[in-house]
Order: sequence, then structure tokens, then C-alpha cells
Amino acid sequence: MQIKLSDRAVEWFKDELLLEKGDTVRFFVRYGGSSPLQEGFSLGMNKEDPMDPGITLNKDGVTFFIEERDIWYFQDHNLIVNYDEKTDGPVYSYEK
Repeated sequence: MQIKLSDRAVEWFKDELLLEKGDTVRFFVRYGGSSPLQEGFSLGMNKEDPMDPGITLNKDGVTFFIEERDIWYFQDHNLIVNYDEKTDGPVYSYEK
């Protein structure tokens, strides 16, 4: 499993979360919402320090990660994060 972020998505995160080199962003499972992978769950993100990172990606000095306890959600799929100009925000998709 991997995290893949487009360059434009990374720029959005840096701008919106006021990220600097060395900062970390967690993608996490939350109860509620909808997802093509897990009904009744959705993906959230937050600027926070890792406790037990299972998957990490460092891009432009920022580390994006998923905690080990949340890997079940992805069912062996990669997390793909792109930027959507229409909504001016990230869009998440998954690939096996």
C-alpha cells in the first residue's frame, strides 16, 4: 500500500494547513460519511504527529502518513490524492 499525492495537492495542503518543512499530516478513518471502500466510514485528514505510522510519504519536506491501526480501511488499495480546481480542495481515490 502507498500514498500518492499530486504536486498540486501537496501545495493545497501546505497552503490550507500552513505547513512547513518537517510538519506531518495524518490521513485517518472516521465513522460516518461514504467511501467506495468501507460503507459507513470515510477518510479524514489532520495536521498531527505520528504515533505508530504504518505508511508514510515525504513530499516537499512534509510527511503524510496513515497510522498502522487505520490500514484496514484501505483493503490493499493505494490512496491517491489529487487536487480538484472546481471544489478547490483534495479529491481522494483508490487503486489496487
